[in-house]
Amino acid sequence: MNFVRNIVSWFIRVGTSILCRIEREPLVQVPKKGPLILTVNHINSLEVPLLFAHLQPRRLIGLAKIETWDNKFMGWLFNLWKAIPIRRGEADLDALRRCLTVLQAGDMLGMAPEGTRSYDGCLLRGQPGITLIALHSRAPILPIAHWGGENFKGNLKRLKRTDFHIRVGKPFFLDAKHEKVNGKIRQEMVDEIMFQLAVLMPEEYRGVYKDYNSPPTKYLRFA
Repeated sequence: MNFVRNIVSWFIRVGTSILCRIEREPLVQVPKKGPLILTVNHINSLEVPLLFAHLQPRRLIGLAKIETWDNKFMGWLFNLWKAIPIRRGEADLDALRRCLTVLQAGDMLGMAPEGTRSYDGCLLRGQPGITLIALHSRAPILPIAHWGGENFKGNLKRLKRTDFHIRVGKPFFLDAKHEKVNGKIRQEMVDEIMFQLAVLMPEEYRGVYKDYNSPPTKYLRFA
């Protein structure tokens, strides 16, 4: 399986490098080992294989909606990448346990707090599921923002390469400050995480997090 995964990743690296001008240099800032929650914005289907392949040899294990496995090819591909299926809209405890196991093993877990694709690249409101994993695992969070991928389909039709920009932020931990964490606080926490993505992006992509002049960091502890 490792051999097949490496071959698939190689083809994706070559293919995306042909179709896109990828600003991959910032990816060297991603730690080479140790548990890590890699949090990214979610535009479309391009960034998922691109980041999986270009972060090699470090393995990225992500979450995907369980409906993805209804497609046989996508199910095979996501099984190859050891992706974790998640039932959206409910408390999926099995997915939570599997995420914690990934981090306990010292691997990297990829999460998109928006929970769905934005398509236009503008940030949507974050969903608080990531806070449960971050608080229980005590693993560091590393924000990676990207943009340009929203133009991929249009550029492909015009036989034009897509500029895919990447920025990597500073790692931080989520800290409840000894407060009792309820739904309101979890939303405040994920908003603070999303602001760390927003400050990495051009203003026109910050969406609901465009007011970034003084992003809140009450629950963030920087490494």
